[in-house]
Amino acid sequence: MSLQWTFIAGYLYFEIAVVIIMILPIFSPRRWHQFFRSRLFAMFQQHAALYFYAFLGVLTLFLMDAIREMRKYSNSEPLPSHLSTEMKGHVKLFRAQRNFYITSFAIFLAFVIKRLVTMLIIQYELELKAEQIIKQAEDTVNQAKKAMLDNDMQVAESQNYKELKNVLEVTENLLEEEKLKTKELEEEATKWRLKYEKLESITSGKGDE
Repeated sequence: MSLQWTFIAGYLYFEIAVVIIMILPIFSPRRWHQFFRSRLFAMFQQHAALYFYAFLGVLTLFLMDAIREMRKYSNSEPLPSHLSTEMKGHVKLFRAQRNFYITSFAIFLAFVIKRLVTMLIIQYELELKAEQIIKQAEDTVNQAKKAMLDNDMQVAESQNYKELKNVLEVTENLLEEEKLKTKELEEEATKWRLKYEKLESITSGKGDE
């Protein structure tokens, strides 16, 4: 394997390792988000699109070269008498096919990694939004419970006020009745006192005679 294909194969193995790490639940979306927002990743992120499409273009060129080699050696028909030439042709065809598969998977995994990075960032943002919504819902429930308790207290206070007002009205009515009864008793006592004094004056007058 030549140097360039060795490098592409090594890049493919690196992509496979990255995809496995990103798929396995080793790191939480929060950790991935912290890594994607770190200074180390920010240095690469400034020109990430440029690097991605440039490297993708290089891989595409190698892919086209592998396809050309495949078509070249698959269409050749060596003479039956030249066994060594036929074997060399098969070996070159095998290498061209190998290079085609390596380059194809490298391009495919590049798009997979890009998509996984986007999904991890979106997942973390959705988790943050879900936490905010849950917190807001809990605050709303607590406020509703507090408002219900306040309303219950106000209702209870209003009921107590009404009961006290009724008791005061009943007490005032009883006092008025007692005052009327007392007044009537005083008037009755006054009448009996006047009658007694009249009788006493009459009795004392007869005694003098």
